[in-house]
Amino acid sequence: MSPGTGAALRLLAASVDAKAVAEIGTGCGVSGIHLLHGMRPDGVLTTVDPEPEHQQFARQAFRASGFASNRARFIPGRALDVLPRLADAGYDLVFCDGDRLEVMDYLAESLRLLRPGGLVVFEGAFANGRTVDSGPQPTEVLRLRELLRAVRESQELVPSLLPVGDGLLCAVKR
Repeated sequence: MSPGTGAALRLLAASVDAKAVAEIGTGCGVSGIHLLHGMRPDGVLTTVDPEPEHQQFARQAFRASGFASNRARFIPGRALDVLPRLADAGYDLVFCDGDRLEVMDYLAESLRLLRPGGLVVFEGAFANGRTVDSGPQPTEVLRLRELLRAVRESQELVPSLLPVGDGLLCAVKR
């Protein structure tokens, strides 16, 4: 994750005064650290990843960054198995950095999870420039194009595409 993308995530979490954030794709914890820095001091990050090793790395990174262990909840598993168990309208922000083939399902789950005024953010919206390339593209890029179209055309969302890193697709739930 680029420093600009991290700064944008911090800003976005702060802009919605985030107390509850759901993250799809823990990775090694870099995005989670940025989100935690932007969240309220009593906020909790719920992070989902199918790889327990990723979550262990993230747990160590959060601790090394000075965050108390109660600031993050780690749930191992596939996002589409875990997300349905999370509370409706219980989140201020949902950050999606998981399997690009599942982005449309992530969008549907995010709309259910977000409170009105909450924010959904998708990392990698440019797919290294491939979402605008006219040539044949792999399925993951076609899914991203479908996501971009769905967010743009939704009456339930106010979207913006931020040109930081590999693109952050952001949308506020009305």
